[in-house]
Amino acid sequence: MKFVTYLDRGNDSQRFGFVTDGFVVDVLRSAIFMNEEKKDGQFLEIPSSLHTCLEDWEPNLIKLQKLQDELENEPISDLMTNNQHVAQPETNVQLLPPITNPSTFRDFYAFEQHVKAARKLRGLDMHPDWFRLPIFYFSNPNALYGHGDEIPYPENTEELDFELEFAVIIANGGRDVKAEDADRLIAGYTVCNDWSSRDLQREEMPLSLGPAKGKDFATSFGPYMVTPDELADAWDDDGKLQLRMTCHVNDKLISDGNTNDLYHSFPTMIERASMNANLVAGDYLGSGTVGTGCILELRPEKTGGWIKKGDVVRMEVERLGVLENQVV
Repeated sequence: MKFVTYLDRGNDSQRFGFVTDGFVVDVLRSAIFMNEEKKDGQFLEIPSSLHTCLEDWEPNLIKLQKLQDELENEPISDLMTNNQHVAQPETNVQLLPPITNPSTFRDFYAFEQHVKAARKLRGLDMHPDWFRLPIFYFSNPNALYGHGDEIPYPENTEELDFELEFAVIIANGGRDVKAEDADRLIAGYTVCNDWSSRDLQREEMPLSLGPAKGKDFATSFGPYMVTPDELADAWDDDGKLQLRMTCHVNDKLISDGNTNDLYHSFPTMIERASMNANLVAGDYLGSGTVGTGCILELRPEKTGGWIKKGDVVRMEVERLGVLENQVV
């Protein structure tokens, strides 16, 4: 399934839905419809937010899948409850990050091609421990943006960059989780743009901390949280997820990579992140930048320069959707 957190146009109350055939189906409204019109009240037990659903994910997901199945043969665009549409065209709603208020966002550094290129720019060889340790930094969970949101251009910056990533969203939670048990914590996948001020980042990195200030002004997530079953046929015989990842700036293709270049798997990231620490439902774990996935790596003189005010950055990960933002 593809889940969303969204706003009705002109309303600031967050809502929870799933996407089918170009429509966003509201979970609560469809549960009320099933109760009133079909005399089936079981779906009223589903929490009214994705974040809350993730706290007890398996039984909630089963109910959500059943709800989708029950609505499959209904004229979805015509259904009403309390004088409100049960479903709306996706283009009629404002999509938010799938989880708008996570407790944490850990961003890893797990694509080998990007790490090699970034270290080479600093005159460094690959550190042998990178192959042993999936490393991450904590980014700002209070500066998240969704598909279609405008991104404020950060101050003290002349070198604004994007970073093409994907991420998992944590279900249930856990502590000291082993990689072989970590799949149960992966509720779904989403596209991630880890916006970066290279000026601010450059100030921090020589001091052996960072890149926090270079990153904490904005991260985009979305448009959906896609459950693992949707990608069951996208894994190759070596256990690698095969999804094309692209980024266009003002309709010009800049980045073209693939999830199969991921060196550290998300289960190994979960094992590292949960060591001596609690992962909780709704946390984001980012992959880090795919190879070719930023201007820093490709070089501004070869890509048309750094991101400017007015630029539109459109990221797409095959089967995870399109995440687009304009810088203002």
